[in-house]
Amino acid sequence: MVGASIIRALKKQGYGNLLTATSDTLDLRNPAATGDFFENHRPDFVFLAAAKVGGILANAQQGGDFIRDNLLIQTNVIDAAYRANARKLLFLGSSCIYPKHAQQPIQEESLLTGPLEETNLPYAVAKIAGKTMCDAYRHQFEFDAFTVMPSNVYGIGDNFEPQQSHVVAGLMRRFHEAQEAGAPEVVAWGTGSPLRELIDCDDLADACVFLMKNYDKGGMVNAGSSEEVSIKKLTEMIAEITGYAGAIAWDDTKPDGTPRKIMDNRILERMGWRPKIDLRSGLERMYEWYLETGGKRT
Repeated sequence: MVGASIIRALKKQGYGNLLTATSDTLDLRNPAATGDFFENHRPDFVFLAAAKVGGILANAQQGGDFIRDNLLIQTNVIDAAYRANARKLLFLGSSCIYPKHAQQPIQEESLLTGPLEETNLPYAVAKIAGKTMCDAYRHQFEFDAFTVMPSNVYGIGDNFEPQQSHVVAGLMRRFHEAQEAGAPEVVAWGTGSPLRELIDCDDLADACVFLMKNYDKGGMVNAGSSEEVSIKKLTEMIAEITGYAGAIAWDDTKPDGTPRKIMDNRILERMGWRPKIDLRSGLERMYEWYLETGGKRT
């Protein structure tokens, strides 16, 4: 989702010399294949958006896959980019790397100041390792690598597969199917009380291109919308957008995850970047795409 959005953002700004590879042509978990790819093509600027991702259920069931695949992907790409003399690398992290009870809004300095949320611990640890590797390569080898830490991302190209989806895509598919089936009730996980900050994937992509062009200090930069919403309100909004008019019940035996997660986005804001897509508009665009494609990504 985010990689495709970055390609759209680059093309929109006039960049045409883009180098891409899909997972069926290049396995980034393979160090030799990744090294050969970078040595043969020698890209100048690298956006590292490739990752194995999923929601609470996927993280709970596939923790070994999540930590292994993400450690391999990011290690191979960061090292290969450095060895191929790439001029700059942007690594995409995840807001789940911050402590579960971090002070809100979450500043970049909050990293490693407290325990992580256990439901996605393996994924979070892998992302922390990627951020640390960027910092270490910058310090030892003067490789211009840095990390962008997005808030919860949604939008066109999201994953609607029930076992893998994050909260927005998962809810959107369930309400769409419930509306089509005339189901009298949809059961949502948890209590609905957690607060989240969501950013449309095209806004995040725009922020990434902006930072690639304008940021040179290394370390980590938060990238969020600064728009906070409860899971309950988000659920009701998605139900309304999909046209579902039945009841919504909450299964409080299921985990809520981190109680509140909003980012401190002052670094980006001080540089002059602001998001353009509000939550309602983004969800409507996402649902239109879902109706047109059935959620099938290219």
